[in-house]
Amino acid sequence: MNLHLHSQFTIHNSQLQISGSKSETNRLLLLQALYPNLVLENTSNSDDSDVMRNALENTDCNTELVEVHHAGTAMRFLTAFFAIQENKEVVLTGSSRMKERPIQILVEALKQLGAQISYEENEGFPPLRIKGKKLTQNKVSLPANISSQYISALLLIAPKLENGLELTLEGKITSVPYIKMTLALLNEIGVETTFIENKITVNPKFTIHNSQFTIESDWSSASYFYSIVALSDIGTEITLSSYKKNSLQGDSVLAAIYKDFGVETVFENNQIHLKKSQIPNPESLILNLSNAPDIAQTIAVTCFGLGVGCHLTGLHTLKIKETDRLEALKTELTKLGATVSITEDSLTLEPSSTIRENVTIKTYQDHRMAMAFAPLALKTNIIIEEAEVVSKSYPAFWKDLQTVGFKIEKK
Repeated sequence: MNLHLHSQFTIHNSQLQISGSKSETNRLLLLQALYPNLVLENTSNSDDSDVMRNALENTDCNTELVEVHHAGTAMRFLTAFFAIQENKEVVLTGSSRMKERPIQILVEALKQLGAQISYEENEGFPPLRIKGKKLTQNKVSLPANISSQYISALLLIAPKLENGLELTLEGKITSVPYIKMTLALLNEIGVETTFIENKITVNPKFTIHNSQFTIESDWSSASYFYSIVALSDIGTEITLSSYKKNSLQGDSVLAAIYKDFGVETVFENNQIHLKKSQIPNPESLILNLSNAPDIAQTIAVTCFGLGVGCHLTGLHTLKIKETDRLEALKTELTKLGATVSITEDSLTLEPSSTIRENVTIKTYQDHRMAMAFAPLALKTNIIIEEAEVVSKSYPAFWKDLQTVGFKIEKK
């Protein structure tokens, strides 16, 4: 489904309820499978969380094939989960793109702990055959600059290991907020952990008390409304719920970053009020997004829409997402008239006042490409290809855009 977003509209001051954080939901769904007396509220309604939920609900069946489609988080977390499901054997697989996304580092770490995992097709990539067993080893080392999801996958199963886990991270650690999120969620359910320098320990905990957990709404989803407000007139306001000032999510750095775009954030009653309070003045923005890579696409498009240059670094994990996000950003922004250069871990956008009309944006089966480019409709007519891809993380996205005033037509 292609959508034509028309540029002749006005943003309404609106209030939206954003679904629970995908990152928190997927971690807590796995913990709920390990500790069934954990009750969850405001879980994410994303495809990724549905995939996670379905796979975990079927763990008692004799289902051998577990399909995660495009859900990278589910692939990594479930690899660790099924490795400790004694006497259960599964083949964990996904889409053609998933079969190109590396997983060897996690598999090797689990093997160090005693797991039995083999590759069904290409060495180092899904699909995986996993024979669940009791893991008694408790020490493992990983490179520190890898995706935090590998690290979190190990930490989430750690309290169910007979001797807990002692994880050593070698080198400079990236995506620290996501690691801290995982540890904070473990602490919330009563698991003792430490994170000192490059060593993380998780103590074993085989049962927990009945617990209820309300999941904070997704900050990555909020990023698109920050972009909309930034690209709008002074005085534009949008209210989003439910959010905390002391968030576990790394993407909450949006509140500080978007000040440079003239967007003020006010926290009140578990809501954030976004208001365009001034004209942004930076000619160029320099940001290290190693702790929040998922908002890089949104920020790059916001900069382009405002005619602001940017140099974004810390983006090495974007090359192994649903698509190579750096290449995809360069291609689609260039079509719109931008001058963009990329390296293995950075993107540089030159300041420009040119925005071409009626450009068709390819989404590459990547939900964040569709959502990051949509706010540009405030500046130009734009067509989003395969717009339904947003359901991966934010199924209500197009409906919510219409609520705030966007004029959207199926093509």
